[in-house]
Amino acid sequence: MSARRWPGLLTRVLLLVFFALVVIGLFVEYPFPSWLVFLPLVLAWTTGAVGGRLADRDLKAAPRDPVEVLPPVAGRWSALNSPSDRVPSHGLHTFGQTWAIDVVAEGGKGTAAAERPRFAWLWPVARRPQVFPAFGAPVVAVADATVVTTDDSQRDHLTRNSLPGLAYLLLAEGELRGLAGAHRVFGNRIVLDLGGGTYAAYAHLQNGSIEVRAGDTVRAGQRLARCGNSGNSTEPHVHFQLMDRPELDKARGIPFNWRGIGVPANGEVFTAEGAVGRAG
Repeated sequence: MSARRWPGLLTRVLLLVFFALVVIGLFVEYPFPSWLVFLPLVLAWTTGAVGGRLADRDLKAAPRDPVEVLPPVAGRWSALNSPSDRVPSHGLHTFGQTWAIDVVAEGGKGTAAAERPRFAWLWPVARRPQVFPAFGAPVVAVADATVVTTDDSQRDHLTRNSLPGLAYLLLAEGELRGLAGAHRVFGNRIVLDLGGGTYAAYAHLQNGSIEVRAGDTVRAGQRLARCGNSGNSTEPHVHFQLMDRPELDKARGIPFNWRGIGVPANGEVFTAEGAVGRAG
């Protein structure tokens, strides 16, 4: 088993054991001290930390220069979980996410779309994804490439952009998706082969929106799909990353640089220019 893969797999197994023990404890008495229930959870955190250390050492031993590509969206957007502010940007190296970035459409201010709803502390707990300007926005190829993987079979769920919704995502839903694997975390997704050992991954795409299939050749700026709210997502947004192989479970992240923009910082509003082409 790959040294990049085993910490994540072991962490998910330990979390599954912990959740199973919690459920069992609701119905029967444990034949051991109840505090031992938390041992798999502690071991899962420890394994995750060890995996992070191994990934840090791996990156220092074989650093990669940023790869310049086009931005994956057009219009007025802002950045979240940016590698401009910290690395790994999402707090972990798993699934090739070391230099991943999330972008949300802002809408308003001269655009045709309504402004993006802000985070709600208590109410509404959840919203329909359609009220967010990012939902349905075109997602485009960042370079000339070959399509490796596509999946748009997962549903677009209600948003989790409230305090109760976020707590549910972090404490329950997110952990269960992590146990199921990368396909449930990323939701509807596309992986492109950019050549030279560089692959681009797009996540949280809209159900049924992907316009290309594995084996297709695409042009830079060509429309691939639309932004959705599938997978491990608080609100409609595009998750984008570069990596060194197409398998998310084995991939190591690669830094990127968006042509004309760079790497926007957390909260930075940017405008991506350029025409969006149709598939084909």
